Amino acid sequence: MGSMNSDPMHHRRRPLHESIPPLILGTATFNTQYVHNPFNQEELPSLSIVSRALELGVNAFDTSPYYGPSEIILGSALSHPSITKKHPRSSYFLVTKAGRIAGDVFDYSPAWIRYSIYRSLDRLHTPYLDLVYTHDVEFVSPAEVLAAVRELRRLRDEGVIRHVGISGYPVERLCELAEMVLRETGEPLDAVLSYGHFTIQNTTLGSSAMRRFTNAGVDVVLNASMLGMGLLTTRGVDRGPMATWHPSPEGLRQACQDLVPVAVEAGEKLEVVAIRWSLDNWARTGAPKGGFPRQLPKVRVGVSVMGVSSVAELEETYRVFNSVVEGFAPEDGEDAELARRREWSVNRAEKIQGVVENMWAVLGHWKNYSWNSPEPDFVNVRKATEMGAIPDDDISARYGLRDKSRQKEDEGVDVKITVLPALSI
Repeated sequence: MGSMNSDPMHHRRRPLHESIPPLILGTATFNTQYVHNPFNQEELPSLSIVSRALELGVNAFDTSPYYGPSEIILGSALSHPSITKKHPRSSYFLVTKAGRIAGDVFDYSPAWIRYSIYRSLDRLHTPYLDLVYTHDVEFVSPAEVLAAVRELRRLRDEGVIRHVGISGYPVERLCELAEMVLRETGEPLDAVLSYGHFTIQNTTLGSSAMRRFTNAGVDVVLNASMLGMGLLTTRGVDRGPMATWHPSPEGLRQACQDLVPVAVEAGEKLEVVAIRWSLDNWARTGAPKGGFPRQLPKVRVGVSVMGVSSVAELEETYRVFNSVVEGFAPEDGEDAELARRREWSVNRAEKIQGVVENMWAVLGHWKNYSWNSPEPDFVNVRKATEMGAIPDDDISARYGLRDKSRQKEDEGVDVKITVLPALSI
């Protein structure tokens, strides 16, 4: 796998916004929650998706050990000879998460975070990770988040990862935790990933939240799940694997399905409207905390994460994103063709905005509705005595993780969560 020292200090310290691509391929869809058998290339053509993404220049991938086999499937694709001979590791940006083990199982202890990261390196066949989030921070205490962030930063300083962030659903919680990390450590987060909160149904990740992230020193804020994890699709979430796990209430599901005829009447598909609106508007709203597209390398645009389950979906998303970026082209540019495409992009955005405003009228009180995350009765079933328990497997043996954990205990260093004063969240 290569030496853990292969990541030079000057690369790790480079600001995230200078290297993160503004369109990231999310691979939560490489999972049984979205398809029955994600290992079946006919059902989920993961190798073709990853290969085509790299050909198009969509050279960033987001995954997580919580997404079932996603890391394994993505790693298998990226290490396939047909890809490695054309695309070296340095040519793409790799993101994963740590801390969430299962739906009701979380372990943010430093020992587990370290084990999880080395396991991800192994699954993804990479000597380093470009960005790592603590996964779904709202399910654990602020003290646990702080301990996990500190451990990720130790791994960063060791050259294992390059940038550190947090991810989750409630925007208010993300804001408070970003503020806490700056206050408690004196160093801001590199990234915050919010999902489901900048869509045609929910625009909570707007200017107010962005001001707070700016004040907390966050470098990049990412918008994920533009389709509301399948809510904003013609199919909806009441069929297939999503029906059993999607957290949305029945009223919201029906309200989103009521948007389908609004799109049809406008000569559109709900998915196309949802993707175009989110990509276009987040490119602008998220620009102060965004990245630089290769099409316009001097223009900063908001970073979006988009999951797909087919090459056709990937190509359509890429086409729309390209059109969105063209809308940022200078009005007085000398390139007549680029000026024409810019005008088309602006006109398209105006039409989509009109359709979305009609949809907002249909949504009524369901606009900006967010479900509880976690539910009030949530209990982390990972017992306190299990926190930081490292499996005796090939990963821990190869990197000496159990030995390091025992060494810290012998030295009197607590490898569990350090209890800090309660914070208002």
